[in-house]
Amino acid sequence: RAGLCVLCGLPAAGKSTLARALRRQLPQRLGWACALFSYDELIPPEAFGPSAPEEEPEAGPEEASSLLPRWKRSRRELLQCLESFLLALLTGEPLCRPVAATQPAWERFLACCRRQGLLSADGRAGAGHRTPAGTPGLLYLILDDNFYYQSMRYEVYQLARRYSLSFCQLFLECPLECCLQRNGLRSQPLPEQTICLMAGKIEVPDPKKNAWEQNSLLLPRTPRWNCLISAFHSCVCSPSEQVVSLLATALANPVKQNEENAENKEADRATCATSAVHQADQSCRRIISQAMKDAKDKKVLPREMKSLAEELNKLKAEFLAALRQGNRWEAQVCLEDQEPAPAVCVSSSFQQEAAKVVNKYLSK
Repeated sequence: RAGLCVLCGLPAAGKSTLARALRRQLPQRLGWACALFSYDELIPPEAFGPSAPEEEPEAGPEEASSLLPRWKRSRRELLQCLESFLLALLTGEPLCRPVAATQPAWERFLACCRRQGLLSADGRAGAGHRTPAGTPGLLYLILDDNFYYQSMRYEVYQLARRYSLSFCQLFLECPLECCLQRNGLRSQPLPEQTICLMAGKIEVPDPKKNAWEQNSLLLPRTPRWNCLISAFHSCVCSPSEQVVSLLATALANPVKQNEENAENKEADRATCATSAVHQADQSCRRIISQAMKDAKDKKVLPREMKSLAEELNKLKAEFLAALRQGNRWEAQVCLEDQEPAPAVCVSSSFQQEAAKVVNKYLSK
């Protein structure tokens, strides 16, 4: 049994302190094995600098990845290393380096696993997957990073779904001023501009909007501005009962693989709907263009041409609005008889109605 817990929030919000507390106390309090993967340690600082031609990744099945910024490539490599570890852990197979991961990234990942006793002498995963009593138990993987975009966290959720693991998120809310103050006390502080930019982009978990974020907990941090930073630091040293409860709830409700099919179907429906509206719009534009040409050839007066164009465009807007809302409009008979693509039926119905409008002007 394994679970993935994502820590997210601004730099210097207290994530690493909480991560270390979880790794120390979960085995003691609950008998859960716990591993910590800090992105700050596993992604080198130079990954955030400009790329050099000689530092491009080795050719692999995803050549397009070389077009990504170095930091994005590094995140992708780390996620692939993590998946390789989980696969070896769940199957008992030897741990293998992912094809798309560079050797340096893989070596950093292996070193992190060895430091935490997660690899056996023969290199197999799960040596640390034991309770203090020595019996097989649960392994929680804590991922410590900013994860300021939902898309970054969703990649981890997809990994949990792929292997039916538990998944949860801990979002540390900390005022920007406090983060800047704590960052200034670090031996290697980040540029303040970087933290400010991230504060403007960060996306807080939204369980009401995203079902996959239902196992999320927001941990507010509101120290007084005149308090010492150490006072703030101490308030995140011990995981609260809320945190433990969230981890237990996620563990009891692992992500189901069949949820992937439902999400994919929903995404496919949205894509198809957008595509159908676009196709219908293009087809209706061509019909209007031809109708206007025919009207001009038949000597319709200029002032009438303007009215004709306005009426045809209004008609087109009505058809497209009906298509967006799932209303099959006058194409209902067409759909029941032959079940062609919705865009084709809308275009056919629109052509008929447009012809009636044009004939009205021709008969004047």
